[in-house]
Amino acid sequence: MNLEKFKGIFPAFYACYDDEGDVSENRTKALCDYLYNKGVKGLYVGGSSGECIYQNLEERKATLKFVAESLRGKCTLIAHVGAPSTRESVILAKYASELGYDALSAIPPIYFKLPESSIYKYWTEIMDATDLPFIIYNIPQTTGYSLSIQLFEKLLKNKKVIGVKNSSMPVMDIERFKAVDENVIVFNGPDEQYVAGRLIGADSGIGGTYGVMPELFLMAEQFVSTGNFDDARKIQRDINDIIIALCSLNGSMYSAIKEVIKLDGVNIGSVRGPLEPVIGEDLAKVKDIKQLIDQAISTYLKATK
Repeated sequence: MNLEKFKGIFPAFYACYDDEGDVSENRTKALCDYLYNKGVKGLYVGGSSGECIYQNLEERKATLKFVAESLRGKCTLIAHVGAPSTRESVILAKYASELGYDALSAIPPIYFKLPESSIYKYWTEIMDATDLPFIIYNIPQTTGYSLSIQLFEKLLKNKKVIGVKNSSMPVMDIERFKAVDENVIVFNGPDEQYVAGRLIGADSGIGGTYGVMPELFLMAEQFVSTGNFDDARKIQRDINDIIIALCSLNGSMYSAIKEVIKLDGVNIGSVRGPLEPVIGEDLAKVKDIKQLIDQAISTYLKATK
């Protein structure tokens, strides 16, 4: 399998709602167009940024469908199909396969603390449901499980496993997963350490803030891949300033992101409870964050020419 299509900048796709809070076909497709025109390599659909744990099965299937209708064959599409039960995960996996997605991914089982034998069985049953390649999603800060090297090695015996999306904060984890098999695709998860992750071994990145500032992550990738480490370090600093600002408002980071994107002419609604929207005086601060993003883009465009 040619894995080059899994290398690059992959925004984690946002949930797109209408004014009543229902999944919107028009707004989903508008976001597809917006991100595709920015030049990203592909999309990671139905993950945390897509508010998957707050959506039912039919809503998640709808988003998968709308994205596929917009971008299938134009860029690489990865479907996150992790769900509370194996049954639901398998349903989503089969549906994503029917829609023509390029790969599947899933977090480990959530809520109950399960032995690794159960986690292995869960991921394996998802893989067995289709012929698509599979990307393990390691995000211990939300799932309570940190992928062990032993389980990683065991999973890699299944040829469908092509990589791991590593969202644990220790950058060393990326190096350790890459050391197991140099041919495995490792995606950097924490946006705050994209440059560090790439330098220590990550091949690509999947991130929840990529969609609000794709230009900056595309430029960061250009700096890293061309050996311009001075500008890579500087752009990571500015990206982190923006992320801190997005997280400083009274409301969900995803709500702040959606408000910034709205200022760019793309309305994808708000967030679903229990996530809180940005309201009141904090809405004015969204304009300041948009200005930070625009200023950074303008600054680093000069360094990429």
